[in-house]
Amino acid sequence: MDFTQMVPLHWHNEPTLLVCLLGLGWLYAIGTWPLRDRLAPPGTPFPWGKAVMFYAGLIINYLAVGSPLDQFGEDYLFSLHMVQHLIIIYITPPLMLLGMPWWLTDSMLKWGWVRKIASWVLHPAVCCTSFVVVFGLWHLPELYEAALRNRPIHIFEHFTMFITAGQMWWLYLGPSRIIPPARYTIRILTAFLLMSAHMPILGLLAFPDQPIYRTYLVAPRMLP
Repeated sequence: MDFTQMVPLHWHNEPTLLVCLLGLGWLYAIGTWPLRDRLAPPGTPFPWGKAVMFYAGLIINYLAVGSPLDQFGEDYLFSLHMVQHLIIIYITPPLMLLGMPWWLTDSMLKWGWVRKIASWVLHPAVCCTSFVVVFGLWHLPELYEAALRNRPIHIFEHFTMFITAGQMWWLYLGPSRIIPPARYTIRILTAFLLMSAHMPILGLLAFPDQPIYRTYLVAPRMLP
């Protein structure tokens, strides 16, 4: 029998997920259309190309965490769960940053207290440390299994991965003139440090001596 007939596929439509994605889409539309004359330099046209990238990021993010991919990654295949994490980390954050016009970003950063907090959060050392620590902690067997068993913890896991990935990507693609991307030398250095810091984690996940996560050890096989 076809595996997809044995397992009822479902889409996640939790209020938290929908409110976040639809809220971001609504705020972007308001900022780039009716408020554009206030926020952007005079004569600035609607950023059609950037809007496509931003909304593509939102849609892909929903497909990663709301489609049956999430179900298969949770219950059956570790590899699909890792594909989901890679989408959340390496596809949706850069798309959304590339989709943000600098004048829209700077309209939020012009407030003194926002700029002070953002300057600290987006410091290269903070960006790299938070990204490596969050990614590493969530792949510890205890926390990983807790996220698989508890939906709110799983949502929080993906949220923290997305936010820290956004911090990391800001170093390269930051859409702001107030807090611009890092200098070229800093970007090269952070890329090397991030790669070095992730090698032990990725090596452990890719070449384990024995199964790391019990969920996948006892999971039904998708293929005979």
